[in-house]
Amino acid sequence: MQSIDPIRRSIEVEYWVIDDEGRLIEPGGLVDATPGAEREFVEPMLEIKTTPCETGQQLRAELLGRIEAVLERADELDRGLVPLSTPINHGEITDLPSDRTRIQDRIIGEKFEYVRHCAGTHIHVEQQPGRAVDQLNTLIALDPALALVNSSPYYQGEALVDGARSKLYRWMAYEDLPHQGRLWPYLRSREQWDRRLERRHEEFVTAALDVGFDRSTIEANFSPESAIWTPVQLRAQFDTVEWRSPDTALPRQTLQLAEDIVSVVERLRSADLRIGDGPPGVTDDTVRIPEFDDVCDLVEAAIEDGLTSPAVESYLDAMGFDLDAYQPLSRQIRQQRDVSVDDARQLRIQYANRLEEDVRQSSPISAD
Repeated sequence: MQSIDPIRRSIEVEYWVIDDEGRLIEPGGLVDATPGAEREFVEPMLEIKTTPCETGQQLRAELLGRIEAVLERADELDRGLVPLSTPINHGEITDLPSDRTRIQDRIIGEKFEYVRHCAGTHIHVEQQPGRAVDQLNTLIALDPALALVNSSPYYQGEALVDGARSKLYRWMAYEDLPHQGRLWPYLRSREQWDRRLERRHEEFVTAALDVGFDRSTIEANFSPESAIWTPVQLRAQFDTVEWRSPDTALPRQTLQLAEDIVSVVERLRSADLRIGDGPPGVTDDTVRIPEFDDVCDLVEAAIEDGLTSPAVESYLDAMGFDLDAYQPLSRQIRQQRDVSVDDARQLRIQYANRLEEDVRQSSPISAD
């Protein structure tokens, strides 16, 4: 029997960095604690990346090992990592200096501040020959699964929706550039994707020229692929399909979500993808997804109400997700309408401690 190569997968996850009093702080020496630890575009954030892994077990071991190495260094430096998608309540957040960020800041204007308050997770799934378009369409259809890990309802101390980060990013920051930050319709072909990229890149370059940047500076910082922020993307650079929608969350829930997403995409090796023409669901020979407009309605409900939406709950169950395996932090943290700056600091400390406990409970024995 011919062996089938595993579908590789990887994760990039962003965490807020705090001091021992819950104040946001630069990562400092945390960046050197492990391979895959990097600065993000704002000062108080650390990103931890894995390499492409062939199995869920390998991905789990690598991500948890890298987080654990960062936590050991954080303990030495009186710092912590916060697995919440917004800092709950905080004033302006400072960028790291770069032309790339300056261009985005100038184009988006004051609404770019919303983006600075967002911490998320990116899940990469290796493209399969001849099925990349089906993989992308499937991940577009699975976008409502972001509800499984919504991790903060707050922005500037005010409760917005169950998934505040998604609202900030898609509906508020990119309100005037909806082609950039929102979900794109299903694809018919790879060529159609390339045309979309070119159009969006042209729009972005024009906007950057209009606010005073020269073309050489723009092109040095943005390619057609790197000038878009739509939640599901074909990535030629990494040969993956990337899902950028989930919030940052506790590591074990992030890993559970990655495993569940990959398990659906893996079905496409032998199953047909069908759009509409019956109720959605996953079987051995068919992955059936809703029409795009129906997906958009489900995504809106996932952002607004999370798993309290019966429609979202029913849909995710039909697509094979074990809803009992998830306890979104947003539902646990939303105890009052407004949160003060001091209370936000205490919440950041509380959830930094929960992250440490989550990693401790995932010993190599339990990860096998």
